Amino acid sequence: MLVHLHVKNLALIQEAQADFGPGLNILTGETGAGKSILMGSVNLALGQKMSRGMIREGASYALVELVFQVDAPTEEKLKELEVFPEDGQVIITRRLMENRSISKVNGETTTAANIRKIASLLLDIHGQHEHQSLLYPEKQMEILDGFGGLEIQDKKEKVKELYREYSRLKKELEGYGIDEEQRRREMGFLEYEIREISQAQLRKGEDQELETAYRKLSNGKKITEGLGFVYQITGYEGEGMGAQMGRAIQKLSQIREYDSQLENIYSSMEDMDSLLNDLNRELSSYLSEFVFSEEEFQELEERLDLINHLKSKYGHTIEEILVYQKEKEEELEKLENFQSRKEELERKLSHQEVLLKTASRELTDSRKKWAAGLEKQIIQGLEDLNFLNVEFQIHFRQKEGYTAQGRDSVTFMISTNPGEPVLPLQQVVSGGELSRIMLAIKTLLADKDQTETLIFDEIDTGISGRTAQKVAEKMGVIGECHQVLCITHLPQIASQADYHYLIEKNVENMETTTRIRKLSYEESVEELARMLGGAKITQAVLENAAEMKDLAQQQKNTRLK
Repeated sequence: MLVHLHVKNLALIQEAQADFGPGLNILTGETGAGKSILMGSVNLALGQKMSRGMIREGASYALVELVFQVDAPTEEKLKELEVFPEDGQVIITRRLMENRSISKVNGETTTAANIRKIASLLLDIHGQHEHQSLLYPEKQMEILDGFGGLEIQDKKEKVKELYREYSRLKKELEGYGIDEEQRRREMGFLEYEIREISQAQLRKGEDQELETAYRKLSNGKKITEGLGFVYQITGYEGEGMGAQMGRAIQKLSQIREYDSQLENIYSSMEDMDSLLNDLNRELSSYLSEFVFSEEEFQELEERLDLINHLKSKYGHTIEEILVYQKEKEEELEKLENFQSRKEELERKLSHQEVLLKTASRELTDSRKKWAAGLEKQIIQGLEDLNFLNVEFQIHFRQKEGYTAQGRDSVTFMISTNPGEPVLPLQQVVSGGELSRIMLAIKTLLADKDQTETLIFDEIDTGISGRTAQKVAEKMGVIGECHQVLCITHLPQIASQADYHYLIEKNVENMETTTRIRKLSYEESVEELARMLGGAKITQAVLENAAEMKDLAQQQKNTRLK
C-alpha cells in the first residue's frame, strides 16, 4: 500500500506531501490545478523518462519519494529482487537533475529498469490514454495470458524454450543452402588455414617463452658487459670488494680479543663475506654458461616471425589461434559430411517442430479454456458498469508460422447493442466505453495477481449520468479489497471516497504553486458541491452534495454487511 507521497520542485509543485490510507483515495481539483503533475510524479519515481522542463523554475533539482507498506507475501517477492523491506516499508526515491537522475530503494542506488520490476509488485497504474492500448492484439493477448496466470505462463515458457532451439536449428540448416562448387571452394580455403596453423605446431605459452629468450639473446652483449663489471667490482682480486673484505676481516681478527663487542662485528663481517663469496660464484657461473649463438638467435627470430604472422591472421594470442583452428576444423567437418549433416539437421528440425507444434497446441487449448472464463467475467464486469445486453467474445486465429509466444492471435469482440453482431473493439466502442472496458479488465487482473494498489488517472473521460454512477459504485467495490488512488472530475465517483484530497493551485508572492491537502467531511461536501454546481454553490447544491456522500456511505455499509 502506498502510504506516503512527497514531491519537491516539480513543475508547479514547490513541495507537496500526502499520506494515503486503505480503500478508495480520491483526488479532485480544478482544471489546471496540477492533478496530472502530481500523479505523473509517481510515474517519474518509478522510472519514467522526464524532460528538463519538469524541474521547477529556479530549482537545481526535483525530488519524488514514495513510501510503501507491504504485506508478507509481497515482502517475499521483493526479497527475490534483493529488496529487503525495513519494518515492512519500501521507500523509493528519485532525484532529478538537469542532465541525470538518481533512483534509490531504501537508500541504495539502483537502475530505472530495476525500479520498474519492483513497482510491478507494488502497484498498477492506469493512465488517461492507456485504455487505447486495449485496441492492439498484443495487449489483448497479454490480458488473456495474465488472466490465465501460472498455467499459461508455464506453457508459454515451454514454447519459448522449444522455439529458441527450433530457430537455432532452422538458422543452422539455412547455412547448408550452398551449391557443390561453393562448398568445394570453402573446403579448400578452410584446409589451407587449418594446415597453416597445424604445421606451426603451436604450444600454449610458447610465444611468451620465446620473447623472453629473444630479449635475453638480443641483449647478450649488454648482459655480459654488465655482469663482468659487477664481477670485477665484487671479486677477490686486486681492489675488488671481496679482496678488501678479506683484508678487513684479517685486521679485525687481530683486535677482536681486546673487546667482547668486537666479536659481534667480526661475526657480521664473516657473514657478509660469505654472502659476497656466494654472489661472486653465481656471477662466475652465469658468465661461464652464457654463450651467444648466432644460429640459435636466428631460429628464435624466425619462430617469432611465424607466430606473429599467424597472430595477425587468426588471433591475438596462441590460445585464440588454437580456438580458431578448432572452429575451422568443425566447419570443415560439416562441409566434408555436408549431405549427412544436412539430413541430420532436417531430422532434428522436423522433430523439434513436432515438439513445438504440440506445445503450441497445448498453449492454445489452455488459452481457450481461460478465455471462456474471461469472457464471462468481463461481461459481468461490463454489466456492473452499465453495459446493458452486452456481448463479449474472444476470437482466436492461428498464425502461419511459429513464434516464441505460440501461434495464437486473439481479437476482443464486442456488441454493445441488442441485435448487432460482435465486432472487433476498434470498430465499435467510443473512448468512454473503452475506458470502462479497461476498468473492468484491470479489476479482474488486479484480483488475479493480488496487486495491492491501483492508480486510476481520470478514467471517467466521456461518461456521465447513470453510467458515471455505475463506475462510481464499481470504484467503491474495488476499494473494499484494494487500495485505490483515483483522480476524477465526477462527483459520483468522488462521493465514494474513503479519503478525499484536494489538489489546488495558489499564487503567492507572484509565484504559482500546487499543493495537496486531505479534506474533512465538511470540506469534502463543499468540494462535491463545487463539482456539482460549478461557479455558484447554493444551499441546495450543498444539501445535494451531502446527500450524495451519505448515500455512498450507506451503499458501502450495505455491501460490507
